[in-house]
Amino acid sequence: MFNSVEGNTTLYAWPSEQKIERWAELMPEGFRFCAKLPREISQAENLHEVLDLALTFRRLLTPLGARVTPFWLQLPASFGPGRLAELAALIDGFGAPLAVEVRHRAFFERGEEERALNRLLLDRGVERICLDSRALFSCRSRDPALLHAQSKKPRVPVRPTAFSDSPQLRFIGHPQLEANDGFMTPWLEKVASWIEAGKSPHVYLHTPDNHRAPELAQRFHEQLVGRLPGLPPLPPFERAPQLSLLGD
Repeated sequence: MFNSVEGNTTLYAWPSEQKIERWAELMPEGFRFCAKLPREISQAENLHEVLDLALTFRRLLTPLGARVTPFWLQLPASFGPGRLAELAALIDGFGAPLAVEVRHRAFFERGEEERALNRLLLDRGVERICLDSRALFSCRSRDPALLHAQSKKPRVPVRPTAFSDSPQLRFIGHPQLEANDGFMTPWLEKVASWIEAGKSPHVYLHTPDNHRAPELAQRFHEQLVGRLPGLPPLPPFERAPQLSLLGD
């Protein structure tokens, strides 16, 4: 899905009711964005204790309707296998489409801990966000924006999962667009296969400071058209209001 934006602002600050109303007025009906649950929820010491807070956040975004899909829960590296019962309870109580990003190393070791996580999500139709930061970490530049991105982004093994009809890919790219091609090639095949299977993947492409993220999205889409010739072309990029309003 290329009419979608990763809503990062809600991770750091709750939008006001007035801002939500403004977003609802400006966002086209077909526009989608993933709203990240605020960090006081995702980084809580006990997810059992923040379900009511999560439901409050969900209700706050009600005026946006189907534009918010799915909500994202980005868990910190400290969230490990011993807390999966908390995650299950939050998912079961939340009652809205949700995707989960994990960072604890045990969830990437192909052991019982990872299998338990995958079963939990698969049984509930909750996506495990596919995070791929290999292109970002392949760069050896000393550019401050790159170093900042490398200090903030997780460096974890890739897990190309699809537990629902809306797989979620988060690709953190190299600042030189052509340097991403080798890393994107497997994803082009994977995304194409998802589309051919009737799924609606959400693909979010980043560059270190995101200034060239729209160009990277165009590049990915152009190459995907080579695999799926029936895909309609993307329009030329212009900074549309919906791409900036989430930061207003």
